[in-house]
Amino acid sequence: MIFSTIVDYKCGIMIEEGNKKLGLRFSLLTNLLTLGVFKYFNFAIDNLKAAISGLGIQTSAFDGIIEIALPLGISFYVFQTMSYTIDVYRGNVKASRNILEFATYVTMFPQLVAGPIVRYIDVQKEIVKREVTLVSFSKGLERFILGLAKKMILANTFASVADNIFAESSGDISTLNAWIGVFAYTFQIYFDFSAYSDMAIGLGKMFGFNFLENFNYPYISKSIKEFWRRWHISLSSWFRDYLYISLGGNRKGKSRTYLNLFIVFFITGLWHGAAWNFVIWGLFHGLFIVIERVGFDKVLEKLWAPIQHIYTLLIVLIGWVLFRAEDLNHALIYLKTMFVYNEGSYALNDYLSYFNYNNETIIIFGLGIIFSFPIYPYLEKKLTNPTFLPFRYLLVISLLFISILYIAAGSYNPFIYFRF
Repeated sequence: MIFSTIVDYKCGIMIEEGNKKLGLRFSLLTNLLTLGVFKYFNFAIDNLKAAISGLGIQTSAFDGIIEIALPLGISFYVFQTMSYTIDVYRGNVKASRNILEFATYVTMFPQLVAGPIVRYIDVQKEIVKREVTLVSFSKGLERFILGLAKKMILANTFASVADNIFAESSGDISTLNAWIGVFAYTFQIYFDFSAYSDMAIGLGKMFGFNFLENFNYPYISKSIKEFWRRWHISLSSWFRDYLYISLGGNRKGKSRTYLNLFIVFFITGLWHGAAWNFVIWGLFHGLFIVIERVGFDKVLEKLWAPIQHIYTLLIVLIGWVLFRAEDLNHALIYLKTMFVYNEGSYALNDYLSYFNYNNETIIIFGLGIIFSFPIYPYLEKKLTNPTFLPFRYLLVISLLFISILYIAAGSYNPFIYFRF
């Protein structure tokens, strides 16, 4: 992280002083090599070993190669510093001349390890001078507590169900439980990642920084295109502004546009993890983005709104199986169980007890469905009324207390995006 900070600080100045192409190329090459070595070296070696073994060649040449550990948050801060040098190159922002201020941007701890991806252009003024008031601090604290509650109460409960079902899915589980498992993971990853983003935005606001929103209720989308406008907004907008547009966007004809979209979603999948199931997940979404762009979006618009939602949710659910499964083979087995009916080898009551189905889980599933819709913004507007403020404060304090109880009970589950 220190290396990346120093390199991009120097490259920004180099670009502004006239060595534009050299500075940008050195920045991109250094950042991509850093990310490539730490994140994809093990993946490349494993695939090379598999390819050689597939050819029937036996060798011990790889025995002495060490496993490289993945630094926490590398995917996020590398993209942040790359966006800085590209923005300096494009003239969108002035190069920082203060290494401490630039290092503050790169190492900003609220969102460092799992996003949202913050661009220098959005926080440069606040790094130099920002205002912290009691009102902004209290709003940030409330946002942090809401994120903590989403993680501890919702995401971790869904995780207990999803983890058990996916762990057993190579055995004889029923089609019903396969669907419940993927629904549980669908809620888990949304509430887990959006919870971290809420906590990061809240912490930022407590210190006088205003980070952009990272989620906008993606499960209400009516198309895959809309889904990616609402899901992990900082990443999808990063790829749009710095990769898709750099490749030519939609300015070089339809065929090139479709190719550019596939490249973007191939990289999107690979960014999430060094495994083929992530790559397939990215290309799977890219395929439907292209299908919609070819003309299916016009067909969708004429359909009944619930049909549009069902179509989008079905694609997303299938995608999450690819994303969550241990490997591609596991994903295919799981998908087969979902779509080829299987009663399973256990009685219903055995399933209910084994997979943690109880009254609490049923309530949490209900809350997951409710809060996947924009209910909270509506409630927030209502609770700004002075009459309801005591109830609002009581609700936030209660959520904090309940979250602490969950932490004390040992129900900790790491944030999913920490490993990216």
